[in-house]
Formats: sequence, C-alpha cells, structure tokens
Amino acid sequence: MPINISMLSTSQAKSFSKLLRPIVLLLIAILFGVAGYMKTEGYSFLDALYMTVITVSTVGYEVIRPLSYAGKIFTIILILVNIGLFTYFITLVTRYLLDGEFIKRYKQMKMENNINHLKNHVIICGFGRNGKESAQVLKNNNVPFVVIENNDNWENEMAFKIDHFVKGNATQDEILIEAGIKQAKAIITTLPVDADNLFLVLSARQLNPAVKIITRASIDSSVHKLKIAGADNVIMPDKIGGAHMATLVLQPDVTEILSIMSTTSNPSFRIVELPVGKSILLSDLDLWKKTQCTIIGLKNTNKHYSINPSPNHLLAIGDSVIVMGSEEHIKQAMALVS
Repeated sequence: MPINISMLSTSQAKSFSKLLRPIVLLLIAILFGVAGYMKTEGYSFLDALYMTVITVSTVGYEVIRPLSYAGKIFTIILILVNIGLFTYFITLVTRYLLDGEFIKRYKQMKMENNINHLKNHVIICGFGRNGKESAQVLKNNNVPFVVIENNDNWENEMAFKIDHFVKGNATQDEILIEAGIKQAKAIITTLPVDADNLFLVLSARQLNPAVKIITRASIDSSVHKLKIAGADNVIMPDKIGGAHMATLVLQPDVTEILSIMSTTSNPSFRIVELPVGKSILLSDLDLWKKTQCTIIGLKNTNKHYSINPSPNHLLAIGDSVIVMGSEEHIKQAMALVS
C-alpha cells in the first residue's frame, strides 16, 4: 500500500521526510543531467538518461559519442554534484545507524501505531509528580494509558516502563488526536498552570464529548471555571494532601486502609462500579450471600452517592453499585445486577 504522508503522525512524517530527502535530491540530479546533455549534446531523452545514469553511478561505461567542449564541462559539474550528493547520503545513513536514530525512529513509529489501535484508554497530560502517580496507579490496575509530555528526560526516573508516550504540547489538538483522544475513555490533565488545563479541557471536550475529564487546579477560583469548561472532576492536590495529613492524625489506621483499598487492584481484591440493569431491592439482591461481594455504596442517576445503604433500598435501572471482592466474585455480582 503506498505511503500517504498525510496519514502519518507528526514524528512519523518528519522521519519519512528525512529519509525521502536524499532520494528526491538524486532524482533532481538525474533530471538536471538529462536536461544538460539534451541541451549541450543534442541527445535524445533516452541517450541523455543513459549518459546521466552512467555518470552519476560512476560505472565507467563508454560514452555514446565523443563529448563536445560544453559536454565535458557539464560532465565535470555533474560528477562534482554527484560526489557531494553521495557524501551527504552516506553521512545521513551512517548517522542513522551509528547514532541509533533508525532504531529509535522505528520504535517510535511502532509505538504510535500501537496507540492508534488503543480504545477505552486513559490519556495523562503532563508527567510531573501528579502525572507519575496517576500512571503508577493505572499501571498497577492494568489500565492502558498514553502519556503526553514535552520533556522526554523522565524515562530514567520511572520504576516501570511507559508503553505509550507522545512528545508534544498537550494543549494542541493534533497532539491529543495523536494520543487517541477520540477513542479514549478518560483524560487526566496535570499541567502546572491552571490556564493551560482550562484550554486543554475545552479542547478535549470538543474532540470527544463523551470522554471523562479529570483535571487539577492550583487555586480555588479555577475550580468553577474548569467545571464550566467541561471537567467532570477538579482536584486540588495541595488541599487533598493537607486534608490527608490531618486525617492521619485523627484516624491513622482508617486512613491507611482506605488508601490501600483505593489504589490496590489484583485478582484477589478489586473495588469496582457495577451498572444496574433492573429494579430490585438490596435485600433481594443479597450480594454477600450469593457472591461474597461487599457493597460499599450506591450512585443513582443524579450522581448522588449513598454510603452503607439500607437493605430496603430499591435499585433502579441506571444506578450503580460500588462493590469490593475478588475478580471471580465480581463477575458473579455483575451477572446478578445487570
């Protein structure tokens, strides 16, 4: 299938253009030689092409007929141009191989092709402290994600491998599209400047109206603006950190166990949100007896949460049940509530 540069990503197009450049220059040199021989020697197109090819390739075949004075001068110029072009080509290929640029580009193109096939993934914009913590939790829970970051010097700082990475400015639509915003289920924006997060939220909401947007804010006045722009959740890390530290003083063990529960996910323990597909009383559902799953809370269609609900609570279609249990037990619970 022919390569269409317009279908490639930004970095792929740049890499392809760099490899294409010496080939284009070679074609220009051949056309220059054909035109020169036709002009100076009166050759036909085929004869001029033959002379150009044996001159550019330096194979040393005999000429069609003895060259005129102008033809000899032109041949000298063509050979000198060819030497410069050949040197440039060898230098480019050598640098590609010895500097590892070819392998790096290949890995980059392979990763970008993998991103194009992702669906229901999470995009993390900004890879500072908050972004890295988000990536760690998603990695622990086997949730696919793509990182967007301008700086790529963070790789040596990570305790785990980042499978999908896009280098660029997350506020640009083409970078968000390259990260798969149209197929993503959520986007986490952790840029240090609230104005950048606000612009990013607007762009993400426009590109994918259904995507869940979680963003950070540094000052209180930004929270309302970010929600108006389309953010589903606005987090203030400094405020949450302070509240968490104070809670550790008041109820240290409770806080620790909640922290562990919220960040741990493995086949033996998970906390998930199950959508309800029928109307039923919690007492009739009896998840603990039937599946050994514990109901932590409920969320109704108005996004109102109920903690430790009563057995007489009537579940409606569209509600969600937040449960914890093993992966196998949660599958059983999912079959009961759907």
